[in-house]
Amino acid sequence: MPLFVLHCVDKPHALEVRMGAREAHLAYVGGKRDILKLGGPMLDANGDMAGSLLIVDVADKAAAEAFSADDPYTKAGLWQRVDITAFKATLGHL
Repeated sequence: MPLFVLHCVDKPHALEVRMGAREAHLAYVGGKRDILKLGGPMLDANGDMAGSLLIVDVADKAAAEAFSADDPYTKAGLWQRVDITAFKATLGHL
């Protein structure tokens, strides 16, 4: 079964939105450790948070979409876009 990669790009100049929802986001993903294999912020050229990359182990793309929809960052309107792609890990340890 594939994993799913969520590539989430922040809207421009949305660091304040991100920081306002960060505590709720961390609580949300912290409660999903059974499905969240890897996650963290993407950084812009200045080293500021500008998006997120999450890898989840769920049954299908619909479940990955539901995971994303319930994320406080999504609910806060942080994302410019979210791309969800099936992924097969062949190297490394997830």
